Amino acid sequence: MTSAQPRPDLAWFRSSYSTEQGGNCVEVSTHPTTIHVRDSKVPDGPCLTVSPEAWSAFTAFTRTTD
Repeated sequence: MTSAQPRPDLAWFRSSYSTEQGGNCVEVSTHPTTIHVRDSKVPDGPCLTVSPEAWSAFTAFTRTTD
């Protein structure tokens, strides 16, 4: 699910691989029933919302591909 509404009510954190110089960065906010992902360069833009299970599958997949 994608939300076009900004989510200022969430606590966002940026990947430890991100730098202050920009680049391709995402921010994530976790909740017991949902994971929210947004572009760090557009914090007021849309965010992607997925289930914890989908997020776990995605992150597991990214660790297995180089």
